[in-house]
Amino acid sequence: MAHLLAGGGGGRGKQQATTTGGGSSGAKGDHGGHQIGVSSASREGLRYPSNGKTIYHRPLNRSKTAELSQASFAYLFSEMVSYAQRRVTGIQDLEKRLNLQGHPIGLKLLDLLLIREPARNQTRPLNIISLLHFIKINVWQHLFGRQADRLEKSLNLETPDDYMIYDNEPLVNAYISVPREMSHLNCAAYVAGIIEGVCDGGGFPARVTAHTVGGKEEGEMWPGKTVFLVKFQAEVLEREALIGKG
Repeated sequence: MAHLLAGGGGGRGKQQATTTGGGSSGAKGDHGGHQIGVSSASREGLRYPSNGKTIYHRPLNRSKTAELSQASFAYLFSEMVSYAQRRVTGIQDLEKRLNLQGHPIGLKLLDLLLIREPARNQTRPLNIISLLHFIKINVWQHLFGRQADRLEKSLNLETPDDYMIYDNEPLVNAYISVPREMSHLNCAAYVAGIIEGVCDGGGFPARVTAHTVGGKEEGEMWPGKTVFLVKFQAEVLEREALIGKG
C-alpha cells in the first residue's frame, strides 16, 4: 500500500522503534544462586514536572482561547495517519481506525464545552436539532475557529431521518496527499469520529461517516468539500417522536 504524504510529516512516519525485553538489559546480581534481572522501566516509572503539577491541574478556562499552529497539527495528524495506515489492509479499515481515534475526543469535548459555557447557558442539548446546531457552531468553532458551512436534513424518502453537516474545506485534509489508487480515502473520518463521540456523550447514539462530495473538475470552487452523514439509532428517533407528540 502506498504511503500517505502530509505537509510537515516528511518521512519520519516510516521510522520504526525496536524494543527489547526488559530483563535482557537490566543489571543482574546473584541472590541465593539465582540471576535476577531488573527492568529499567520499573525503575523509572512515570515522570512528573519539577513543580509536581500536570495538565490535570490546569484550570479549564485558562486555555479556553489557546490555539495550536497548523504546522504542528499537520505534522501530528500526518503521523497519526501513517501509524494507522501501517496497521490496516484497506481504505475502509483505515477510515474506521481514524474514526475510533476521534471518538474519545468527542466524548470529552462535549463536557468541556458545556463547562466553559456561562452558568445561564449550561444546558445539554435535549433534542436532535439542538445537538446538531451545537456541533455545527460550538464544536466547529472550538476545533477549527469557524462554524461548519451547512446543516441539512435528508430529503430522500428512504432516509428521512439522516442529517448532513457540510465542511467545504476540512482542515484535516488540507495537508494530506492521497495516492491515486486510494482516491476514495477521506481522512476526515477522524472528525466524523469526534462528531460521533459528541452524539454518544450527549445521549444520542449515532453512526457518523465522512464522504467527499466536491468535484474534481477544473474550476471547482470546493474540490475537497466533505459531508458528514449522521445516522441516529432507532431508539433516538423513537424518543424524538415521543417528545414531538408531547
